[in-house]
Order: sequence, then C-alpha cells, then structure tokens
Amino acid sequence: MPVPNRLAALQPEMAQWRQTLHRTPELCYEERATSDYVAARLAEWGIEVHRGLGVTGLVGVLRNGTSGRTIGFRADMDALPMSEETGLPYASAVPGRMHACGHDGHTAMLLGAARHLAETRNFDGTVHFIFQPAEEGGAGARAMIEDGLFARFPCDSVFGVHNDPSLELGQASVVAGPVLAASDRVAIAITGKGGHAARPHAAVDPILVGAQMVVAMQALVARRVDPLDSAVISLCQFHAGSASNVIPETAEIQGTVRTLRPETQDEMQRLITATAQHVAAMNDAEAVVDYTRGYPPTVNHAAETERAALAAARVLGEGGVIRKRPPNMGGEDFSFMLLERPGCFVKLGQRQGEKGAVSLHNPRYDFNDDLLPVGAAFFAALAEQELPRG
Repeated sequence: MPVPNRLAALQPEMAQWRQTLHRTPELCYEERATSDYVAARLAEWGIEVHRGLGVTGLVGVLRNGTSGRTIGFRADMDALPMSEETGLPYASAVPGRMHACGHDGHTAMLLGAARHLAETRNFDGTVHFIFQPAEEGGAGARAMIEDGLFARFPCDSVFGVHNDPSLELGQASVVAGPVLAASDRVAIAITGKGGHAARPHAAVDPILVGAQMVVAMQALVARRVDPLDSAVISLCQFHAGSASNVIPETAEIQGTVRTLRPETQDEMQRLITATAQHVAAMNDAEAVVDYTRGYPPTVNHAAETERAALAAARVLGEGGVIRKRPPNMGGEDFSFMLLERPGCFVKLGQRQGEKGAVSLHNPRYDFNDDLLPVGAAFFAALAEQELPRG
C-alpha cells in the first residue's frame, strides 16, 4: 500500500501512543488523562488546542496558506465497561475498563495524521482535528455540537473512520447512504399481582405477561416491517422474581431497537408501546413503556463519500475500496455530525489472518497497529485532496 514514507516510519511511535492509551482506558466523559495526552502531543507539533467541548472533548486547529476552506476529522476516545482477557503486555491496567472497540487506535491514527500534516503542510486551508468523548452510549458528538463545535470550528465537510475486523487490512468500505442504524432503547415495567406459586389463579403473573410480550414483539419485525426495509428488536434483559415459589408482583424487560429510516423508527416506537400495553391489558396487568431515542442512523452524503473514496484509493488502490455494502445495524454517534455537516463515515479493514480478526466489544479484541499508518495516510490524503495548494 502506498503509505507515505514519513507515515510508514512513524508507525512504531503511533503504536506506542496507541498502546499507552490502551493501558489506561477511560469511560464516557471521564477521558481526562486521554484528553491531556492528546492535547500534549498536538501542542508539541505547534497545533492550536481548544479543550472543554463535550466535557472532555478537544479540537486541534492547523492552518496553512490563505484559503478559507475547512475540513474536520473526528476520532473517538472512550473505552468500554468490560474486563480485558488478551494477556497482552500493554493490556488494560484499569479493572473493568477496556478499549474493546479500537478507539485508542482511532485516536492514535488521527494524531499521526495531525503530526504529518503539521510537518509537511501540503494543504491550503484549515484542518480541525476533533477528538470526541463518549461515543459508547454517551452521545459525545451531540455534546460537542451543543457546546458550539461547528460554530467555533466551521467545517465545510467532516469525516470519521472506524476499524473493521471483518475486512482485510488494505480494504476500506466507503459507501453512500445509510451505513449504520438508529440505536434506541426500550424498557418495559410490568405490574401484575404477586402470590403463591401454588395458586397462580389468584395472582397475575408478570413473567407470563412479559414472555408473551417478547414473542409478540418479534412478530412486529416479521409481519409489520417491509421486507425490503430493516429493523431489529432485541430484548436482552428480563428481570423478575426472587424465589422459586413466589409469583412476583413486577417484571422488567429491557432491550434495543435498530432501524435505518426515521419512518421505521417512528413506527417501531408506536408498535412496541401499543403491543406492550395491549398484552398487559389482555392479562389484567399494567405496562409502562419507556422508549428512548438514541443515535440517529449514520447516513453518508453522496458527494463527500465519492471524495472519501478517491482519497482512500490514493492510499489503498482502487481495488481496495468497497463502494457497495449492506448497512450494519450497529449504531454510531458520528451520525449527529453528519446531520450538521456533509461528510462520510469510513470503515477501514484490520484483519490479517488471525491478527485483528477478533470482533469488536469482545474481551479478547485488540486493535491492529499495522492499520495506524493506513488510517493516518487516509486522513492526510483527504486533507491534501480537499484543501489543495495552488
């Protein structure tokens, strides 16, 4: 792959940055040490640093030439509340905390691009390096926007990347339109009538009511969603009871709902609420549904996707760029940025045989450090392409 020699030579140092961050993972809005580390590196290279957006987020500003053109590059910084099982020498030193999604790698590759661009300055305009907190459920992108991200740091377009263990190193998925789903949460509180397990007729069993709800809601996707559309209802928690011979008074179900279109999202919320309440009423129970809208769908803009694909092809060759791929039903809060500015979210392959092949959010996951110069080169190529000199 034609990664610039400067970035190829920087790979060991980028790997050191990444592994340092990997040892000290921090959760949503707690990324203080991570933010300090990033700010220190940017300042070393003469990049202007602005802190405190979205609590722990920061923006590095690099200007060159006289053009008024601007571009934004985003990396996420937070980790997950889970324990690492890799046994690596740089494994998490914080119990119950782990970089299991590769945000340490995203941060390191954007730092690599920042250093490269600060040294080469082969662009005319302003690059905003956006280091975002709280992607894992905390909507850090929205928090930065609400703190004036794009008002203070205007971006003609904005781009983000994510590693992808399902793709080979040297491949990039650069696809226009919806690429990731809306991610909503649902919690259903069921109230029945407790009683003795030997006298079920004198009670209203919330476990039975909840079980009927779970089955009924799976039918919503099978029979109420257009087969050419997509939706997922996964009810992942069911809590009830404390004894084997007591019918409990209450039960609670929690889960996630994923959709690709706003119209389908609206319909899922309506159908889930109505189904829960109707099933409860049919059994003389009550149901209270708390449906929380999470991240919107991640929808790439056509023109910016084409330009991102051109930059990716400069690094990977045209054969390494995947332009058509079905959406993934995972969620991503870069979607908030794409609602505010045109841009593209790119998936970069990291699989090399068994290396980099473990799936995201797995206790044995590790970011493939061989991807670091590739990701940095993509950002650099995109900056030079979108902010050309002369």
